[in-house]
Amino acid sequence: MKTAQELRSGNIIEVNNEAMVVDRAEYNKSGRNTAVVRLKLKNLLSGNISEIVAKADDRYKVILLEKKNCTYSYFAEPSYVFMDEEYNPYELNADAMGDALNYLEDGMEVELVFFEGRPIAVELPTVVVREIIYTEPAVRGDTSGKVMKPARLASDYTLSVPAFCNIGDKIEIDTRTGEYRSRVN
Repeated sequence: MKTAQELRSGNIIEVNNEAMVVDRAEYNKSGRNTAVVRLKLKNLLSGNISEIVAKADDRYKVILLEKKNCTYSYFAEPSYVFMDEEYNPYELNADAMGDALNYLEDGMEVELVFFEGRPIAVELPTVVVREIIYTEPAVRGDTSGKVMKPARLASDYTLSVPAFCNIGDKIEIDTRTGEYRSRVN
């Protein structure tokens, strides 16, 4: 149990018997009134967003989610199928995948996040290595600083890479920000 003033963005709490993710928590103490916390919450299962105002000393049950290492297997319209070590299949819809679709490859190791025995999200490794499928050639003489150009990956995801990157180069990408990190030899 946590008090409302202890809640931070990313905490998962139970409100009215529903699991909610805290998107924003703002503590407010005015002169004569009691301290309050404005909470912007997102329903973990339905995705509905709501805002509540709670007293700073109200208590909320914190929900801990289970995580399991799985491997991406295949796409079966409309779901993405993952397998764990015992070959149990788990399905996730595209809307639950989020930005993970930009980096997903067959056989990729990921962590599935479970709530009440049901998969609800995917957590990728922080760094993935991908090959550039298409990019424009660099412009000679353009040395005016940090020159970037668009590059497309096999998943049709486009990101900015330095001018020295070419088609066929393997690059490291930070999956949290979606940005280029370095070129891999």
